[in-house]
Amino acid sequence: MRSLIGLLAVALPTMASAQGLGPPSPSQPRVAKVTAAEGVSKSAPVNGVLVLYGNERCPTNSNNEEVVVCVRRPAAEQFRIPKELRNFEVTPENASWAVKEQANRNVGNSGVGTCSAVGAAGATGCNVQDLSAWKRERQAAKKAETPDLP
Repeated sequence: MRSLIGLLAVALPTMASAQGLGPPSPSQPRVAKVTAAEGVSKSAPVNGVLVLYGNERCPTNSNNEEVVVCVRRPAAEQFRIPKELRNFEVTPENASWAVKEQANRNVGNSGVGTCSAVGAAGATGCNVQDLSAWKRERQAAKKAETPDLP
């Protein structure tokens, strides 16, 4: 019985480490862990093009046999939103839900302050809408005269 316990005491740690259940024994060679991102650079090409800023070098292999397409931009642009994405125009397709909902707020309104022929004093809203449009036009013209000011 003691020999069986002694045999188990010797065999169990080596079996556990062979199956990866415990710490590796000193006699086993260490295996390097491989991660999914190994070999992928932080500056990996996106869509086949690598964007470089300032005086960064376009990477290649040690024999200069690998071809990498690089686009150079000024160093001041490195931490800014790319120029292609800066001038975003809002169209009805990509407008926010709040803007789309705003168009539906006055549907079906009638009465005082609305621009409708239904209800008492419905035409008073038309005057308010005309004055608001006139004010926006004046503000746009004033801003066009002085484009440097906010």
